Amino acid sequence: MKILVINSGSSSIKYQLLALPDTKVLCKGLVERIGFDNAEIHYQSKDFNIDKVVAIPNHQVGLKAIASLLLDPTQGVIRSTDDIDAVGHRVVHGGSVFTRTTLINQEVKDVIKSLFSLAPLHNPPNLLGIEVAEKVFSKAKQVAVFDTAFHQSIPEKAYRYAIPEHFYTKEHIRVYGFHGTSHQYVSKKAIAYLGKSHTKIISIHLGNGCSMTAIEDGKSVDHSLGFGPMNGLIMGSRSGDIDQSVVLYLIDKLGYTTAEVSNLLQKKSGMLGLTGMSDLRDIEKAASGGDRMASLALEMNTYRIKKYIGAYVAAMNGIDAIIFTAGIGENSDVIRERVCTDMDYLGIELDLEKNKERSKAFRTLQSNSSKVQILVIPTNEELEIAEQTYSLID
Repeated sequence: MKILVINSGSSSIKYQLLALPDTKVLCKGLVERIGFDNAEIHYQSKDFNIDKVVAIPNHQVGLKAIASLLLDPTQGVIRSTDDIDAVGHRVVHGGSVFTRTTLINQEVKDVIKSLFSLAPLHNPPNLLGIEVAEKVFSKAKQVAVFDTAFHQSIPEKAYRYAIPEHFYTKEHIRVYGFHGTSHQYVSKKAIAYLGKSHTKIISIHLGNGCSMTAIEDGKSVDHSLGFGPMNGLIMGSRSGDIDQSVVLYLIDKLGYTTAEVSNLLQKKSGMLGLTGMSDLRDIEKAASGGDRMASLALEMNTYRIKKYIGAYVAAMNGIDAIIFTAGIGENSDVIRERVCTDMDYLGIELDLEKNKERSKAFRTLQSNSSKVQILVIPTNEELEIAEQTYSLID
């Protein structure tokens, strides 16, 4: 069975075409820096490796470019769109309606659209990916895998907000959690590596969007993102945690509309707001060159991560391992070093030489004296989505 996985992020599209149940990757790739003239398209198959820099103004153009590569008579891996049996889509917010992987129909699409306001950077491109895929791969079954599903195990004491009861019972306002597919995938790898019957793990997903999950015995028990994918850690363009009074001040004193506040906190804040740059590679380069705001942004970013580590160690009453994953977590030795510095009280001690080594493989970075395993586990949301899609329709 050939399953195409489409993972539409806020500024990127990851894709893989897999043959299951053998989990053979027929091709994979990435469209990144969407919205810029210097966007990049990457395509890799057994016989071809293509990298192009082109203007990709939006997700629709990016998705059509992917379809063209798959169908290319020379470099493609399918002869017809009918070769695709199913398309598995990452959908960020499933609200209280979707707690598991589901086949997509009009009702499902309507609910995904109704949740736009809760995930404005993600659900719109997620839905667009579905709509484009329905047209391009018209005979394939379309399947939605929700980021929120993994976090359904979070206990009520952690997912409830201290606001009047009816906001929960009638409006379903609660912590939902996100990046669940990634956290689920890497935590399974960590548990297999640890080889213990009882595990306490903190998974740190760092990309343009960032989140952390406390995972006990394979189940999510707390998470840094909440009702929408906006709070918690400092992200590429999202502020993360902020005093609610700031929001009220922006509206009541400075005359901002709610739409303007949403745009400010989700698209103009975070590392972008602090430095004018959202790509961590550019920020690290600027900081190494003496840029004060870039240096401060890195300090703020990693300080926030360290605070959450402390909170989750307290919540679980212990820790066996921390996982760094996603683009930044897997590739930035600068961020990993800053996060793990001065954490020896918790038993977290980094081997600086191991940390600087470049690799795309599962690896351990702790020193010999560290009581906590420090793991870099490349996430593979696409494989997790493909396997869940296969399980649903097989």
